[in-house]
Amino acid sequence: MTTDIIRYAVDADGIATLTLDYPGKTMNVIDQAFMDSLDTCIERMKGDATVRGGIITSGKDSFVAGADLMGMEANIDAMADMPIEELFESCASLSRLLRKLETLGKPLVAAINGMALGGGYEICLACHHRIAADAPTVMVGLPEAQVGLLPGAGGTQRLPRMIGILAALPFLMEGKQLQAVKAQEAGLVDDVVAPEQLLVAARQWLLAHDSATQPWDVKGFRIPGGGPLDPRVAPAFVVGNTLLQAKTFHNMPAPLCIQSCIYEGCQLPIDKGLRIESKYMATLSRSPVARGMIRTLFVNKTKAEKGMHRPAGFEPFTCRKLGMMGAGMMGAGIALVAAQRGIKVVLIDREQAAADKGKQYAEKVLAKLVGKGRQTREKADAILARITPSTDYELLRDADMVVEAVFEDRAIKAEVTKKLNAVLPPTCVLASNTSALPISLLAQASERPDCFIGLHFFSPADKMPLVEVIRGRQTSDATLAQALDFVAQLKKTPIVVNDKRGFFTSRFIGAFVDDAIGMVAEGIAPALIENCAKHAGMPVGPLGITDELSIDLAKHAGESQAKEFPEDYKQGRSVPVINKLFDLGRLGRKVGKGFYDYDESGGKRIWPGLAEHYPLKSLQPSAHDLKQRILYVQAVEGARAMEEGVLMAPADGDIGSILGVGFPAYTGGPFCFIDGVGLPQFVAEADRLAELFGEQLRPPQLLRDMALKGQTFYGKTARA
Repeated sequence: MTTDIIRYAVDADGIATLTLDYPGKTMNVIDQAFMDSLDTCIERMKGDATVRGGIITSGKDSFVAGADLMGMEANIDAMADMPIEELFESCASLSRLLRKLETLGKPLVAAINGMALGGGYEICLACHHRIAADAPTVMVGLPEAQVGLLPGAGGTQRLPRMIGILAALPFLMEGKQLQAVKAQEAGLVDDVVAPEQLLVAARQWLLAHDSATQPWDVKGFRIPGGGPLDPRVAPAFVVGNTLLQAKTFHNMPAPLCIQSCIYEGCQLPIDKGLRIESKYMATLSRSPVARGMIRTLFVNKTKAEKGMHRPAGFEPFTCRKLGMMGAGMMGAGIALVAAQRGIKVVLIDREQAAADKGKQYAEKVLAKLVGKGRQTREKADAILARITPSTDYELLRDADMVVEAVFEDRAIKAEVTKKLNAVLPPTCVLASNTSALPISLLAQASERPDCFIGLHFFSPADKMPLVEVIRGRQTSDATLAQALDFVAQLKKTPIVVNDKRGFFTSRFIGAFVDDAIGMVAEGIAPALIENCAKHAGMPVGPLGITDELSIDLAKHAGESQAKEFPEDYKQGRSVPVINKLFDLGRLGRKVGKGFYDYDESGGKRIWPGLAEHYPLKSLQPSAHDLKQRILYVQAVEGARAMEEGVLMAPADGDIGSILGVGFPAYTGGPFCFIDGVGLPQFVAEADRLAELFGEQLRPPQLLRDMALKGQTFYGKTARA
């Protein structure tokens, strides 16, 4: 028998094999059609007396990647308005199906041949035995917390009952994932065998076992290590609440709901525990946090990586040889990641010693990977062999692509571009790695401005996932397509923006840092600024960020912008404070003093002298208002970028803000955040904050118009 999605076959020993193989998809995902097919197979097994047990495996390289979150896009907004009873039934549907599977009365083995995450691993948990193939592609875990959800098909109930509550917490609360051998050591799978022995081992286990009852369905079952009220376990929930506050400041509802599922559900029989899990799943599904995180970190991110902005009609491009201009920290990082993807790299700098130093960065990174056992010495040597440090432009005559990452100065970049004009082949695209200089101006130095584009990498380039692709006024569709193919080859996530000073990410984070340093001049306590930023969800406080980047770099950036664009430049609110610190020689962490004083052991504290230069107000603003100010000044700037046509779509702003500059992930990005608040409410609050703190918080006309028209950035009421 064959369903559309699951192939069903029974052998002479009465063993049914259910091969998951969703047609037209590269991975098996769980949607309604998948569940209907699985239900059909369950009924088939149940009704066939000759069937003694079953194997669930996959016909693809992966097992099951989890829920079809792409399919959830259409339901994201519907969830918020769905009656709670209907939403509960929807959230419980897979959980009920897997309960039906494990109480079928016939033993089941999960033969895990690839990635089994989320709902995919919950299918494995509902089986009576789990065998994994010893292959690098096998990965098991429950990552739902990372997109603002919880494992809603039994994960919060079965895993603690299987390995104990304390052991299960990191997998449930943090979304920790493991490869096969480590998963066996942790108890997530029972056996690990060679890939070619997977189905053989599954059959052997079924032939030797006829028990079809889960341990938690046996009378008298006790959770390994103790239940939630056991003195060995109970303190973990007290400590867990403290850690949640310290890590998330309760901005993320999913971890708290997961902890509640475990605490409440594991005191009850499994069926009642599963209902509690479904209740919390319904609660989370209504949350703007879950909707925003799913939309941005999965749906939109996946679309971006699949080329949602790639112009059609151009042959796929593969870079075989890359010219990397500038062997500093950025150039060295780009060279490494390109070499790791099989690309030959010519790493060029003015002096051979500088070029050699750029390659040494790759040597250090790879040596660490080898030392940790994450890469073989042979593979590391092969990667290093692809990087050729040099000063000779002639080596670029057959380059497929060139990325320039020299000093952020238009004259220096123009000098490099003119030298490249003499050697690059006509088909070669030249990309400038710049964080703020307009691509259309930089392209004036090129003889082929149609083949000139911006690729803004983030430091460290070999680790940061985002690339901001900037299209100049003369950049051709062919060049954009080639640039996006190159970013995909590097396995980075691209956003595409139009050309304007600051692009999107730099002006977005700049609005945050400029306003926050301006708060110092207003007399707001520096410690209050830093702590409110962290409580709002920013990874690092703005004063700490500035110290890390250095005060002199911030000063140079402002002066460069004033020099390059005298007509457009507006002095930021932070400039007087930055200039003051510069004059005092407080250049940031690199010299041990900036906004903070740093000691030799790595400790730091706010410099007491700040209060002498910028006396504190007697009446400080509330923490609530400051947190709102920190989030809103960035969201308002994002809306301005949209109004000015810098962004092609809200998805680019949401992805770029989170992956590039650390806007809190729980918001889903500025546009998900605005939608989650509601346009009328956001405009009203921004106006209130503007009256309190200044016009930088005043919402642009775009938001006022959208609020009046009942529009949103996403969903059925999205603006055209």
